[in-house]
Amino acid sequence: QVQLVESGGGWVQAGASLRLSCAASGRTFSSYPMGWFRQAPGKERAFVAAIKWNGVNTYYADSVKGRFTISRDSAKNMVYLQMNSLKPEDTAVYYCACTASRTLPVTSPSSYDYWGPGTQVTVSS
Repeated sequence: QVQLVESGGGWVQAGASLRLSCAASGRTFSSYPMGWFRQAPGKERAFVAAIKWNGVNTYYADSVKGRFTISRDSAKNMVYLQMNSLKPEDTAVYYCACTASRTLPVTSPSSYDYWGPGTQVTVSS
């Protein structure tokens, strides 16, 4: 059984930082892309960041570029999202996801096969 579990969410003030972690178990994901998405109340799930199997190729939504950094430790089946200079508009439930495809677009939620339950991030002004 595949499992993804996020941690590290919380409540912070604008300008602060948080580091989200995603632990993958049940399968070795070192060869596949992984991503972070977020969903704010009343909005659709949106792409945040993704990282290819090599840990070098990374992708970011324009809204987080320069503030967020995605990384992975394939040996530990872990993916991280370092979030700096947080803004109130970053408030959302953040989800970790994994895709078994190396060809589907990493920015689309429909490309992903496995999802974690999510972790809440709240940024106050």
